Amino acid sequence: MFIVKKEIKGKDYYYLRESKREDGKVKAKTLAYLGKTKKEAEEKAKEFKLKTEKKEMVETKIESKEITIDELANFCKRKGFIYPSADIYGGLAGFWDYGPIGAELKNNIKAQWWKHHVHGREDIVGIDGAIITNPKVWEASGHVENFTDIAVVCKKCKNKFKVDESKLKDAVCDKCGGELESKGKFVPMFTTQVGPIEEDSTLAYLRPETAQLIFTNFKLVQDNARLKLPFGIAQIGKAFRNEIAPRNFIFRVRELEQMEIEYFIDPDKKEECPYEIEDIEIKLLSADMQEKNSEPVPMKIKTALKNKIIQLPWHAYWLSSSLNWFKSLGANMENFRIRQHTKDEKSHYSTDTWDLEYKFPFGWKELQGIADRGTYDLSAHQEKSGKSMEIMDDASGKKILPMVVAEPSFGVERAFLVFMNEAYASKGEDNVVLRLNPKIAPIKAAIFPLVKKDKALVQIAKDIYKNLREEWNILYDESGSVGRRYARNDEIGTPFCITVDEDSKKKKDVTIRDRDTEEQKRIKIENLKDTLRKLISGEISFNDLK
Repeated sequence: MFIVKKEIKGKDYYYLRESKREDGKVKAKTLAYLGKTKKEAEEKAKEFKLKTEKKEMVETKIESKEITIDELANFCKRKGFIYPSADIYGGLAGFWDYGPIGAELKNNIKAQWWKHHVHGREDIVGIDGAIITNPKVWEASGHVENFTDIAVVCKKCKNKFKVDESKLKDAVCDKCGGELESKGKFVPMFTTQVGPIEEDSTLAYLRPETAQLIFTNFKLVQDNARLKLPFGIAQIGKAFRNEIAPRNFIFRVRELEQMEIEYFIDPDKKEECPYEIEDIEIKLLSADMQEKNSEPVPMKIKTALKNKIIQLPWHAYWLSSSLNWFKSLGANMENFRIRQHTKDEKSHYSTDTWDLEYKFPFGWKELQGIADRGTYDLSAHQEKSGKSMEIMDDASGKKILPMVVAEPSFGVERAFLVFMNEAYASKGEDNVVLRLNPKIAPIKAAIFPLVKKDKALVQIAKDIYKNLREEWNILYDESGSVGRRYARNDEIGTPFCITVDEDSKKKKDVTIRDRDTEEQKRIKIENLKDTLRKLISGEISFNDLK
């Protein structure tokens, strides 16, 4: 849109016009009469553009969009989130590399998890254990002897996957229902040699989980951090599993990252949870419902605990805590459910086990498991190492071997998929809007000078960019139309776009645009950093801006 001046009988008249390409030719069209003075014309032009933008917002409503896992994988590659590892060589199944946008999102997810579960609590501390450790750890934990699966191949469609040995007799292909051929047992742990000379080297393993070094370091951590029961130990780190058939993008991979908590209590106090349980309503599928082939029913967590469907208050607490974390970052609880393990699934050492499941594009799948592991792990390491794992309990005045009442842990990759699936939306036919919560958005704000040839605008924009970049990951963009710049940032989840225009020179303010509503407001440059901080943290909403 542009303003033109026409002189008619010695008097000036201003009009708003627009050029569009139609049938291969550029045609100009008059949109509105703006008045007889330049100042009046500029004011009316702004009003007209604002009305037009609001009309377009109504016409192009942002709506959630369901996509397949393959479509999500293609989108992630195209926009710099995730690439197949070493893609120029054809990749390697089960391994993925994170691009500039994906690395930021992944790190933000981990940071929010750590902030909520470690920094936000007095009863949990964190560690960072080694990926390769003494192989006796995996002997004591039972991984070397028992961490085995049966590899099978479908005789009909050649689909490869794994099954539990106890279920092999009745198992059929999960794709076509065909008969299976067993290829025998395999241990899904990667092996390596520690030491440069082969005959002097030691067989070791890449850790298949992050939990075990929490157990081996248990007494040191408890003593150093002066922890008193109940307490937890957290860790975020890589784990490796030699999956027979990696699939569904980053859902099942060979190199993964876990956000792990092992929560310890006095074994005599399983029924005593001192923390408030968030009474979230969630779809619930009990073991009894599964045996009767019933559908899940909406139920409040406290109701399930009161009716003894959830047997332990600690499990109710951690299920609600995990759900609340996802909810606080924008996830829709309609896409979550909790499922109780049946008696055939439940581990021998567990009183009760629940899976937190999510409706992924390929169906309901496990996101997190909540189970009491008892004293199984600490006892195993105590026996294998010959070192006591008992600690002095101040409350009882005696030494006890604590039990793990819950391990509210899940993979970073699966959380990544949840937030991407929740955020993916469309505006019209071709425009993608990624409605990520500002706390985890890869880029917090983008700064645009309205005209890149205007040195004064560019300088103001770059000064703002440098100032905001001291605290957040900020993008500077002066390429293309403002509309195109908005669209580019919508696709990667940037929640706020800040435009420096002619008024910025005179009034020392800028336009800030909200991604999800497309609303725009003026804000003083001197207040911008503090306002943005409050918007990102959720202290205020965009509607609160005046």
